[in-house]
Amino acid sequence: MKLRCLDCEQSWSFDPLRWRCACGGVVEIVEGPGFDPAGVAAGDYTVWRYRDALPLPEGCNPVTLGEGWTPVVDAEWVDRPVRFKMESLNPTGSFKDRGAALLVTALRAVGAGEVVDDSSGNAGAALSAYCGRAGVHARIFVPQHASPAKRAQIAVYGAELVRVPGSRTDTTRALLEAVDQGAAYASHAYSPLYAQGMKTIAFELWEQGGRRAPESLVVPVGHGGLLLGLHLGFRDLLAAGVIKDVPALYGVQASACAPLAQAWERGSDVIEPVEEGETVAGGVRIAAPPWGSYVLDAVRQSGGALLALSDKETLFAQRRLARLGFYVEPTSALPVAALENLRTRLSGVPVVVLTGNGLKSPPAATEGR
Repeated sequence: MKLRCLDCEQSWSFDPLRWRCACGGVVEIVEGPGFDPAGVAAGDYTVWRYRDALPLPEGCNPVTLGEGWTPVVDAEWVDRPVRFKMESLNPTGSFKDRGAALLVTALRAVGAGEVVDDSSGNAGAALSAYCGRAGVHARIFVPQHASPAKRAQIAVYGAELVRVPGSRTDTTRALLEAVDQGAAYASHAYSPLYAQGMKTIAFELWEQGGRRAPESLVVPVGHGGLLLGLHLGFRDLLAAGVIKDVPALYGVQASACAPLAQAWERGSDVIEPVEEGETVAGGVRIAAPPWGSYVLDAVRQSGGALLALSDKETLFAQRRLARLGFYVEPTSALPVAALENLRTRLSGVPVVVLTGNGLKSPPAATEGR
C-alpha cells in the first residue's frame, strides 16, 4: 500500500501523517485492499463491517462510536419515489463520522497525540468526538460565522476551539500556519483516508439495496470528499465483479459559492477559485476545493452532473423535508432541492444522502423564512 501524488506522481510508503505532496498536489492511496464480499464482517453493523477493504496500518484497533450502517428510508418528493440515506443519524449527527473514525484510528496507530483541523462545524465535531474517544487532543480552527450549535458541539467533546474572524478561507490559512509549526493535520479536506471512510456508504447502499447499486445518487458538494468516496466505493464494487455499472453521481453546490458547478457549466477541467459568498449551506462554502478537478472527473466518469442552487430553493426544501419528518440542516437539503431540476436526468429510484442533522442549524437559518 502506497501514497501517490496525483499531480507529480511521486510515491511514498503509506503514512497517515502525510496529507499533501511537497509540490502542493493532493495524494491518493494506491495498491490498497480491494472489496471482497467474503470479507464483510456479517455481525458488525458499523463501518468496521468493511475493515478488510479499508487501508489502515497493520494491527491498529478501531476507534469507534458505532458509526455507519445508517438506514435507507423510502419517501416521495414531487410525486416521485426517492430513497434517503440517513447519515444525519451517525453518532455526532453527520456523515463526517465515517472519515473521522478511519483517520483518528490511523493517526493514533502511528502515535499522534495531538491533531488540528479547520472546519465550519461537522468535520470539527466528528474529529473532536473521535479524538475524545481515542485520548488524542484536538485543536479545531472554526470560522467566526460557523453555527453556534456546531461550535458548542466541538467544544463539549473537549477539543480546543480556535475561532477565526473572516472567511472560511481565512480559517484554513490560520490552520496551515499551525501545521507549518509542526502540528499533525487531521484534514477532512486533504487526507485520502477521509474519502476511504466515505466509500463505506457505497458498500452499505449495495447491501441495503439487495446487493444492487442504485442507478443515481445526489449529494451536496463542498470539498467533494463524499462524492469521491462514493466514486471509490462503487469502483471497488465494480472491480470485485459484484455490480455491472456504477451509479450516476450528481453533486449540488450553493450558488453563492459554486466553483465546481461553474467549472462544469464551462465544460472545463480547471477549477477557478470563487468569491466566498454568504449561504445558509455552510457545509459547502468552499471557494477552492483541493480535490476539485478529481471530483469533476468522477462525475464525468459516472455520467452525472454538477449544479448550483439558491438559498431560497434550499430553505424551501428544508422546510418541506421537515413536514415529511426529516429534520436536516440546510446543506443536507441542497441535494433534495435539486431533485426537481434533475427530474428528467435521474434514472431508477434516486438515493439522496442526508448528510447532517437539523439540530446543528442555528434557528435563524430556519425561522421566519
